[in-house]
Amino acid sequence: MVWVKNFSMIIKNGIVAIAKALTWPWIVADAFRERKRRHIAAEPFPPEWLEILEKNIHFYHRLNRELQEQLLGRIRVFLSEKRFEGCAGLKITDEIKVTVAGYACLLLLNRRPTYYPRLSTILVYPRAYVAQKIQRLGYAEFITKEPRLGESWSHDYVVISWDAVKKNPADLHSGHNVVLHEFAHQLDQENGSADGVPVLESRSQYRAWARVLGTEYSRLCNKVAAGAETSIDAYGATNPAEFFAVITEMFFESAEESRAKHPKVFTLLCRFYRVNPAAWANE
Repeated sequence: MVWVKNFSMIIKNGIVAIAKALTWPWIVADAFRERKRRHIAAEPFPPEWLEILEKNIHFYHRLNRELQEQLLGRIRVFLSEKRFEGCAGLKITDEIKVTVAGYACLLLLNRRPTYYPRLSTILVYPRAYVAQKIQRLGYAEFITKEPRLGESWSHDYVVISWDAVKKNPADLHSGHNVVLHEFAHQLDQENGSADGVPVLESRSQYRAWARVLGTEYSRLCNKVAAGAETSIDAYGATNPAEFFAVITEMFFESAEESRAKHPKVFTLLCRFYRVNPAAWANE
C-alpha cells in the first residue's frame, strides 16, 4: 500500500512536471510578445498617421491626453500585427489602415489588450460587396446573394467596406459604425462562439450581462415583431451576437442617447469597455 501510494505520488508529480514543461514555452512566448508590443507602442507615432487620425476618427479630439496616448500605442501594435488586403481593385493606403485601426483600437482602451487574437487579416472593399448566404429549409439548401458593408469571421478575417467607413465622420450621431460593429463581433468571438457574450471578468458580470442585455434584447425583438419604432437599430434583433455589435455602435456613436434611453445597458458597457463616451463631449 505504501508503494502504491508513493507510486501514485510519483505519477502525480510527473504529470505536474510535464504540464509545467509544456506550459513554459508558451509563458516565454507570451512574455516575449508583450515585451515586443510595449516596445512598438512606445515608438514615435508618424506625423502623417496622426493627421489621418485627427481627420477621420472624430473621437480622437474628445479623448483626454492619457487615452490619446493609449490609442496611438495600440494602433502602432495593431498595424504591426495585422495584414490588410484590398479587394475588387482597391489599393490599400495608410489612410485605410490607420482609420480602421483607430476605430478597432478604440475598443481596447484602459485594459490589457489582446489585439483580437483570432484575427490575422482585414479585407477591404471599395464599397458594399455581394456575399453568398446559405439558407436551409428542411433537407433543402438555398444559396442567395446579398449586399454587405462588413462581416466578421470567427477565424482570420474581418471584411469592411471602405466607403461605409469614410461616410461615418460626416454623420457623427448616426449611431452606426461598421468598424466598431465588426470588431465588437471579434471581441464576442474571442471565447470561440458568437453568442453576444464576450470574455468577462467575473461570474457576477456574466449574471448582470444575462439579466440586463437579455431583457433589452427581448424588448427589442418584441418591438421589431410588432413593427414599433426602436431607438436601438432593429438589426440588433437578428440574434444576440448582432445585438451586442449594434449596442456597441450606439454606445460609442450615440452615447448620450444610449445613456438616456438605455441606462442599464450603458452602465454595463461602461464597465466592459472601461470608458464613458458620454463624458468625452466635455473633454
